[in-house]
Amino acid sequence: MQINFENGREVTTVKGDSMFENAIGLKQKYRNGERIIGVSMAPNTPPDRFDQIMDKDDYDFVSIDSQHTPLSEERIAAFCDMAAERDVFVQFRIKHTRNAYLIGNYLDLGPCGIEIPQTELEETVDDALHYFYYPPAGGRSFGGRHRRGTEDKTTEEYADWWNSFGILWLQIESVEAATRGHLLAKAGVDCLSMGPTDLSMSIKAHPQHWLKSVDDTIAYLCRSLEGTGVAVCHRNRTPDTREKYADMGVTVFLESA
Repeated sequence: MQINFENGREVTTVKGDSMFENAIGLKQKYRNGERIIGVSMAPNTPPDRFDQIMDKDDYDFVSIDSQHTPLSEERIAAFCDMAAERDVFVQFRIKHTRNAYLIGNYLDLGPCGIEIPQTELEETVDDALHYFYYPPAGGRSFGGRHRRGTEDKTTEEYADWWNSFGILWLQIESVEAATRGHLLAKAGVDCLSMGPTDLSMSIKAHPQHWLKSVDDTIAYLCRSLEGTGVAVCHRNRTPDTREKYADMGVTVFLESA
């Protein structure tokens, strides 16, 4: 971890070696640009329904949401425990952009990855990286009995494992954020995810902007991230649209159950 000061503000720069060169599992697939398919689920999905959904396709992960859904910490932990029993990766969208400082606390409940909604500022990314990764890469505190993958690992071993395993998304939901995506995609960020509903409203609010549609924005973001190892995710909802967005450069797809 390297600490710099910009405009009088302390900024943590995460060194990327441990997260990228030693990436494992799904994180390595992100880095390799492989196709990754996920499915959204309600946090109160019962086990039998969970299994039915997972049997529909070869899903790489499930996503649960707290931004627009009432959700308790107990429910997050219960869902993640259920997924862990089935060795299913859980991506979790947190309540609000400014809750990035709580990422470590959320991860202690069992998610494998975090999505931060409405990411606009580099300061948000700096906070996210600090609280997502364990030292020496970041500053996440140790603890939490629901954490994924703690079995048979010392504290130091778990920190190394997590830093090579966990997946961090930043959600892009405005034309301003999209045009700054290459600046937000710092070392330690795995994916920029599209928020098509808010993004479409942002486009309408900027009628003179050169990005005229959600598809324009997706294509631009994919081009701007070429060669970085940072993926682009689109909430394409249905499998029949995968090839359309894959042709633009999207490698991560999040679909409805």
